[in-house]
Amino acid sequence: MDWNKQLTDQLDFHWNLQLRPRLEGMSDDEYFWKPVPDAWTVHQDHSIDWQHPTPEPAPVTTIAWRMAHIIVGVFNMRTASHFGGPPADYMTWQYASTADDALKQLDDAYEAWMAGARKADLSLPVGPAEGPFAAEPMATLVLHINREVIHHGAEIALLRDLYLRES
Repeated sequence: MDWNKQLTDQLDFHWNLQLRPRLEGMSDDEYFWKPVPDAWTVHQDHSIDWQHPTPEPAPVTTIAWRMAHIIVGVFNMRTASHFGGPPADYMTWQYASTADDALKQLDDAYEAWMAGARKADLSLPVGPAEGPFAAEPMATLVLHINREVIHHGAEIALLRDLYLRES
């Protein structure tokens, strides 16, 4: 059994048949739409609303914020930590100021993560960069990334549905 293929095919299936096609045609207005006052978002100066630890209750976030989370925290930080990708963190990232730029960042981040995950030794521990996953095998992290993308992608799809009904 080729476990790398099995684990990456799960995300690839979701990406190609559900999530990525669902993001086509997104406008800048939709990308930045705030479903509630004080929603966390990405700003035109390429910054993001961010606080650690996250306040309770957690703020509602925009499509821009959720895409940025997938781009930076889910894919690029992990690609940097495990597959030699360029450094990425929430405080220094140049967040996209348009929907088209965000989609390009998302596509690039996805491709970089998948290239590494397809070749990773899934039996090795992920190490200290992953905190609670440190002693877990890389397979656990790959499954976690799959969950994160599926989860946040579904949130983005719901926000798109709500935006279309609000405008």
